[in-house]
Amino acid sequence: MKNLIKQLNYRFKNSSLLKLALTHRSYNDPNNERLEFLGDAVLNFCIAEKLFQEYPHYREGDLSRLRANLVNGEVLADLAKNLDLNKSLKMGAGELHSGGLERKSTLADTIEAIIGAIYLDGGIEACQQQITVWYADIFANIILRGVQKDPKTQLQEYVQAKKIPLPVYTLISIREYTDKPVFQVSCHIPTLSHMAKGKGSSRKRAEQAAAKGLLVLLGISE
Repeated sequence: MKNLIKQLNYRFKNSSLLKLALTHRSYNDPNNERLEFLGDAVLNFCIAEKLFQEYPHYREGDLSRLRANLVNGEVLADLAKNLDLNKSLKMGAGELHSGGLERKSTLADTIEAIIGAIYLDGGIEACQQQITVWYADIFANIILRGVQKDPKTQLQEYVQAKKIPLPVYTLISIREYTDKPVFQVSCHIPTLSHMAKGKGSSRKRAEQAAAKGLLVLLGISE
């Protein structure tokens, strides 16, 4: 906790909020799920506000794609690793043995829970300051990365340009785990023989993974 507080560079007035943010549902109830819900909304707002101010010439679609790239699980998990969050997270024995401390979805959720805790403790300005520090390097390189369209958008634009039917996404299965369910989805274009599958912690993420796989099969993406 002491190391994490030093890394965060934020001093909680109510330290119990930070303790709650670091409590996985496998460890205890109450846990950090409600804070995660709040933090997700706060993070999306703060990133949206930052993009709105910094990039006045970007259209709504471009801003939405940039925000999606900045708040996805991979980015949040990397932020969590930089803070060594897995050393402070409280987790049940079963989850620990199954590698929960290294699970990207868990680390990403914990970052969101911490943001929710900071919001309750210090308000939106404290969150904006914290998120600006965390994202400093990412924002510094944002122009170099450009506005990357998500796989579903790329695939839809491809089929529309070719004037062929839209992709069809089919839910194959939902596998329940101790942490979160894993969705498996297939994606195919009715007039083509190609078909790809994708997995994710939500149906939306699974569809994105399947769309990306189909783009690779079509030679549009690597």
